[in-house]
Amino acid sequence: MSSPLLHYCSDLYNYQRRETRPVLVGKVQIGGGAPVVVQSMLTSDTRDADACVKEALGLAEAGCEIVRVTAQTRVIAENLQHIRDGLRKAGCDVPLVADIHFKPDAAMEAVKWVEKVRVNPGNYADKKKFAVKEYTDDEYAAEVAYMEEQFVPLVKECLRLGRAMRIGTNHGSLSDRIMNRHGDTPLGMVESALEFARISRAQGYHNFLFSMKASNPKVMIEAYRLLVAHLNKLGSDWNYPIHLGVTEAGDGEDGRIKSAIGIGSLLADGIGDTVRVSLTEDAIFEIPVAQQLVKPYNEGLPAHFERIENAPAVSYDPFDYVRRESQVLTINGVKTGGHETVPVFTTRKKWDAVAHKIDKLGDYKPEIVIEDSGVIEIDPRDAAAIASLYDSAEARLVTIKDGLKLPVIAAYRLLAAKLQPRHPILLKDTFKAEIGKQKAETPDDFTENLLVAATNIGSLLCDGIGDAVIVNGEDAPGQALRISYNILQAAGVRIFKTDYVACPSCGRTLFNLQTTTQKIRAATGHLKGVRIAVMGCIVNGPGEMADADFGYVGGAPEKINLYVGKTAVKFNIPEGEAVERLIDLIKEHDRWFDAPVAA
Repeated sequence: MSSPLLHYCSDLYNYQRRETRPVLVGKVQIGGGAPVVVQSMLTSDTRDADACVKEALGLAEAGCEIVRVTAQTRVIAENLQHIRDGLRKAGCDVPLVADIHFKPDAAMEAVKWVEKVRVNPGNYADKKKFAVKEYTDDEYAAEVAYMEEQFVPLVKECLRLGRAMRIGTNHGSLSDRIMNRHGDTPLGMVESALEFARISRAQGYHNFLFSMKASNPKVMIEAYRLLVAHLNKLGSDWNYPIHLGVTEAGDGEDGRIKSAIGIGSLLADGIGDTVRVSLTEDAIFEIPVAQQLVKPYNEGLPAHFERIENAPAVSYDPFDYVRRESQVLTINGVKTGGHETVPVFTTRKKWDAVAHKIDKLGDYKPEIVIEDSGVIEIDPRDAAAIASLYDSAEARLVTIKDGLKLPVIAAYRLLAAKLQPRHPILLKDTFKAEIGKQKAETPDDFTENLLVAATNIGSLLCDGIGDAVIVNGEDAPGQALRISYNILQAAGVRIFKTDYVACPSCGRTLFNLQTTTQKIRAATGHLKGVRIAVMGCIVNGPGEMADADFGYVGGAPEKINLYVGKTAVKFNIPEGEAVERLIDLIKEHDRWFDAPVAA
């Protein structure tokens, strides 16, 4: 288990939002008790002021409260003045954020025109060449001193102009210095950010917030928890707000589910003061997803939730994923528990609705009918029910019974803490007994059902809790099954299809990400278990692809570099040939097989 000195959440069973100091971004307050703020990022080229203004106005109209714009160089950053002036002339006061990577001079220009600057500690005046070396203390200190020398002028300018800053660490772009001292780990991400925070504080600057983004929800969740734990340990005046996001979440349901697992689970624990959902789609589509995720916390969690009193310590380590141990049961011929694959349950009603076409459901087949499973449904606060399971000679599949007025995540944490590890646990997305009322009548209803299921089930899976899943909140059988499988894939506990890491478009993107991602999906979507990264540029590419088998990265306009892992192996391939060359690369590494012929 983790150090008892590390606490990231005041109460893991009852919601309480983390208290932070306020950070002002123009007229928008982040933290300090303000509602959770929704933001997004322009996909337009920063050099095209008219296009940027038009896109920003559309985002603001949709409910986006802060707009981020990339500023790759000092010359490009100069155009932020025209974007700002165009927005203000149109009567829009949405704050602008300059996204900075690599170039301190771009940051010094951008800070003149925007309300906030985002810096990435992993590549702001720091080395990122994937070099492997042992740093002496003197060498390490020398690099820190150089980085500080480059960073302090920006801090002073933010102080002078009243600008805000996000110290935004990305899992994929830690500096070589941090990588070789701390590894490509959540701890490395935290230490990288804290270096910049200490420099800022030494200058008397406090109008900043943190982020700890990663494309892997498990890594992202652990990094944010570890950051907050370290801030708590450092003292009450380290109460800076938190920006939440999952990088390179992808598109469609996959992108929404991965975002909900990462962002939703942290919001449920009271962490997060502003969010950005990163989808490989037009930025306007990110806004309703973010709004759905923050809605319960901005409107007040349902008052009917009952408090959980006198709860034991949780059964898992919040900073290190380990699947909960349980005995293996065979249920309807399917092995459940232990380290077996997590199966997908359904109801008898839904099974009957799809029984005539099960052979056509492909990868989204129901595996166990809950009414036939012998599952025991209990209230985890019921001491007699827990005692009877202790007395049981055999391990039993256990779940929470419907109708309880408890938050789903907290209820299952309590169950896992009280239940003997030998008993496997079936996860549900909702305890509402009248499931029919949850039927998705509109696309927005379906999105809400999907996000609730992903938040509740995905969060628990990322903590190692759960041996089987069932989605009850979505009434349509096919959609409920698809959500179930996609949550398992996004949480990394059951890989049943090709996995894609795809970044959202921005002004740095060197090709049409949406079109290209769909082309790659069409060509490789049958390669189960293969992970492919699609990156618009090299800012996060090599690092975020550390978990990917193959990468497709914009290297220059209309030129693509191909990667194996985080190593570039093919350079400057014409964009029109790049998908075929990617397929050739997959074949070279014996990971290719032909798609099955449809019957």
